[in-house]
Formats: sequence, structure tokens, C-alpha cells
Amino acid sequence: MRTPCTPGEPTAPHEWRCALPPLLRYPTVDELAARAAALVARRPGDARLRRVGTSRGGTPLWLLSVGHGSRHALVVAGPHANEPVGGATALRLAERVLADPGPAEGADATWNLLLCLDPDGARRNEGWLSGPYTLGHYFRHFFRPGFLEQPEWLPDGAERAALPETRALLDLQDELRPFFQCSLHGVDVGGGFVELTQDLPGLAQRVTHTAARFGIPRELGPYDTLYWPPLGPAVYRIPPPRRGDLAAAITEAAVESTWFHPQRYGTVTAVVEAPMWGVAAVEDGSPPVDADAVLRAVSRTLRRDTGLLEDILARIRPQLAATPDTACLLAPVDDYLLVGPGLADSWDPDTFDGTGRPLPPLNTARLTALGISGRRVALRTAGLLRQLATAAGPRAPDVLPELDRLIDQWCADYRDGYGARWVPVGHQVEYQTRVVLAAFELAGRYAPVRSHSGEPGWGSDATVPMHTE
Repeated sequence: MRTPCTPGEPTAPHEWRCALPPLLRYPTVDELAARAAALVARRPGDARLRRVGTSRGGTPLWLLSVGHGSRHALVVAGPHANEPVGGATALRLAERVLADPGPAEGADATWNLLLCLDPDGARRNEGWLSGPYTLGHYFRHFFRPGFLEQPEWLPDGAERAALPETRALLDLQDELRPFFQCSLHGVDVGGGFVELTQDLPGLAQRVTHTAARFGIPRELGPYDTLYWPPLGPAVYRIPPPRRGDLAAAITEAAVESTWFHPQRYGTVTAVVEAPMWGVAAVEDGSPPVDADAVLRAVSRTLRRDTGLLEDILARIRPQLAATPDTACLLAPVDDYLLVGPGLADSWDPDTFDGTGRPLPPLNTARLTALGISGRRVALRTAGLLRQLATAAGPRAPDVLPELDRLIDQWCADYRDGYGARWVPVGHQVEYQTRVVLAAFELAGRYAPVRSHSGEPGWGSDATVPMHTE
């Protein structure tokens, strides 16, 4: 039986608007599993929970399935450790489908919700999950593994994927052969947007409507999609994986990934990004007054910040114990410090030598996204260095006051310079849930049925890894 819809809300076939209590905070890894188990206990005839793998740290990878349709939708939550919104969205989707199964039954679909793809990394972020939701608290407890340890990437090809989390997801894709796959991501600072392996006509309009309803700025020029073709405002086409081109910028590299792996089954993949702190200027399509001046300033700032952080790392590295925990934190630090100068050079009009790919035309939204990205690299690195220095204790030089000063200064730049404002957890989750439901409905209409990809240049061999770009 359909539950009452929120008073005053019009109903529409593509929006399942059933009244559910708002979420005030993000669930932890253990809470996700417990809530899923409680849901199954309430509705054992309609929901199932099974273990589909085990993380490197021994944590179960749980799959919550709802419905009995012959066609499968696969939702992957928590592929990035610092993006907890997806787990809450996965539970919301399950509740929504159980409350109103009509659209799923009409599509002859079963929803399969992988609650957290990187539970080990997610646990490392639990220091900030319950709040306070401030930029400083978030970045001081930030963790995301190095590029090689992120389970959605396949830098060596699917056959040689080594991470158990990756292997579990690949096996699940091959088992379910979903017509629709959704990867749930979160933007720390910026706006909401969607990336698709295939166009879903009408999705951009749905995103616009939902974003406006929940006060979510649409990101009209995300750094991730700098060279990708737009399919509509805040919706972008993911280029198929292709080999070679080591000189490409990091955003050009469509590395082989679990987004494209099931395309051989006709799967349409949607990557749905929801922001934690929104910035209004990311949807400002106006022409900038002086783009080159902004690019010079952003590049100069990133080089300076990288130099400061490299100096701090050089001071504390000799005192760091050779432990798995230290290695886990050092890997992303080394990645960010390696990437920073290259990004600065690729953006700076004074250092561009013509050998790489030039920047696309830049509006205010894209320039804002570049500035946010440069600041993000520095803040993530500073937060990880702070954790390393804290763990080293008295052995390490006293760099904590310096790191705290930098983190506070750079967070103030986000807050005061970019106008970053917190988006309540409930708004993040409802926005992401409704975009997923819209994409699901449209994929049911437009998803092709084919045994292999029709994309030119797509293959299952190893491609250029993102971390080597």
C-alpha cells in the first residue's frame, strides 16, 4: 500500500514522494548493516541481505536486495571513503521501494543495493560523521586511500583487479547483468551533477527540478568533467576507456573502471554526485572578467600550498614509524603532492607549453570549480599530514600548530571566499535519491539491449591509469 505523500506535493510518475523521517546525520558502517538487517526483519518477503565479499580489513560487503523483478538495478554506495551520503541514500531507496513498489514492479525490476564498497576507508572517516559538520572538523578527520587503493578503478584491467572489494563488485556485475547501475558519490565542496555512460534524455530537466527543490547548486563545469561532453546542465557523458595518451590531463583519462565493465550487458551507468557544502558560483554560466588572471592566481596558490606541505612532510617523514597505518596515510599524501604541481602547470597560461590539451572555454562556473579543486588538494593533504603527525606523537616535530593554522585559513577561504554553505544531510540524501529514481525510470525506457559495447575504442584491456597521468 502506498504511504501518504508529503502534503502539498504534486505526484508524478517519475517521483516517488512518500513521507519518511528526515536524516539528521550520516550512518556509520555498522549502522548501515544494522538498519538493513532491521529492514529485512520487518519485510522478509520483499527484502534480502547477503554478504557478497569481504574487505581487506575483514569487513563484510553487504548487498540489500528489494523486489522480485527479472531485471536488475545495481546501486553502489561508498566507493569513496569520505563520501558517506551514498549509504544513507541506499537505505532511503530501499525504504522508498518497499513503501511504493509500483514503479519497480512496473519495470519488472529488483533493486540491489551494495551498502558500502570501501568500508575500511569509511571507518577512518567516522571521526567527523556525527558532527559538528564544519569544514575544519571534516578535513582534520578526512581520509581517502591512494589512487591505487580506490576500488572502482581498474588500472590494470578487470582480469588483473587485485583488491577484494573490486573483485566482489565485478563478480556482482557479472552475476546480475544490470540494465541500470548507479554509483553514489559526494562532493565535499561544490555542487550536484551526474555523469552517464549513455544519454538519458530528460534527466537534466529532472536534476534541475530536484536541485531547486532542495537548494542544491548544480555544478555546470566540474573539474572531473572538464573535457567531457555535456548532455544538459549538470549532466555529462563519460568517455569510454581508451588506451594511450599519457600526456592527457587527469580529467581526460577515462580509465577503465567498474562504471564501464558491465556495459557489455547493455548496462547504463549513472554516477550521481551530491554536495556536502554548496557553492552558488558553480552554476554561474556568465563570462569571467579576466580568466587568465584567475588561472594564474589559482595556479600560484596551489604551487605555494604544495611547497608548504612538502616542507612539513620532509620534517616529519624521518620520524614516522613503518606501520601499515602510516603507509595507509602516506599513500594519498604522496599522490596529492605529486598531482598538485602538474595541475598548477596545466592551468597556468604562463606555463602551458602546447604539448598537452588546452583548457576548454572557461566561464565563471568552471573557474570556480578549478579554484575549489586546487584548494581541495591542499586541504586534504594538510588533514592527512595532521593525522600522521598526531600518530607519531613526540617523535615528530611540532607541526600541529602550523597545520591547524593552514587548515583554518584554507577553510575560511572556502567559507568566506567561495561562500560554501552546509547542505543538511536530509537534503543531500533526498536530492540524491530522487535523481537516482529519475535515472532508473529513464534507463528503463532508453537502456539498449546488447551483448557488448558499441562504443568505438572500448575494450577490456588495461588502459591509462588515472594515477599515472
